[in-house]
Amino acid sequence: MANAIIMPGFLLRPTTQTTPFRLPNHTHSFHSPRCSLSLTPQSAKAFAVPRRKALSLILSSYFLSEAGLTLAQQSPVFREYIDAFDGYSFQYPGSWIQVRGAGADIFFRDPFVLDENLSLEISSPSSSQYKSVEDLGPPQEAGKKVLKQYLTEFMSTRLGVRRESNILSTSSRVADDGRLYYQVEVNIKSYANNNELAVMPEARVVRLEWDRRYLSVLGVENNQLYELRLQVPENVFSEEENDLRRIMDSFRVNKIAA
Repeated sequence: MANAIIMPGFLLRPTTQTTPFRLPNHTHSFHSPRCSLSLTPQSAKAFAVPRRKALSLILSSYFLSEAGLTLAQQSPVFREYIDAFDGYSFQYPGSWIQVRGAGADIFFRDPFVLDENLSLEISSPSSSQYKSVEDLGPPQEAGKKVLKQYLTEFMSTRLGVRRESNILSTSSRVADDGRLYYQVEVNIKSYANNNELAVMPEARVVRLEWDRRYLSVLGVENNQLYELRLQVPENVFSEEENDLRRIMDSFRVNKIAA
């Protein structure tokens, strides 16, 4: 019984002695017009990979590549813009491009979503002397002033144009630089008639031209009011919100060296 294997439910059967297959000690070669292959017993043994280990390597490579792709999609690269001359800094998505001659102190926009952009406005030191952002009043009052300024800038002389606006939120925060900042979010919709010169009312069909969210961060330094403005179409705000919040939270005003 020394040569028997015991397994439940099977008859006991003596094992048979087999002679293991051995490769000859000479080299096997294969030649073709395109390639040649030469194997020795040592190289064949070194080349062999256990099936379970090979499967583990394949699965590990797959999951690592998927994790890397997900991380790349969820973690866009951000750059920092620092203006030491005017005294402010902020972070912005690395894929955004700077547009010169836009009228603001600085202007960046998304190269694909043209209505998504940021700009920065600075008050003139000769026209006002700000000591704190609280000079604007509480955040709610500052929000009304911000909205009024937006509507003034978007005022149109076209017939049949109508704007709807709402203040979505106002808040204040003290950043890590110890300064107080206000944040204001508003929504503005623009409507227009497709035929504003039509005589009959039924011929003047009102349509939505655009629906945008505007986010402003207000800060005071160097006796000036700084306003970082972000604009984004309302229908893409939810998917861009994290990046926009990061830009807003990164905004700082800095003392200008004398």
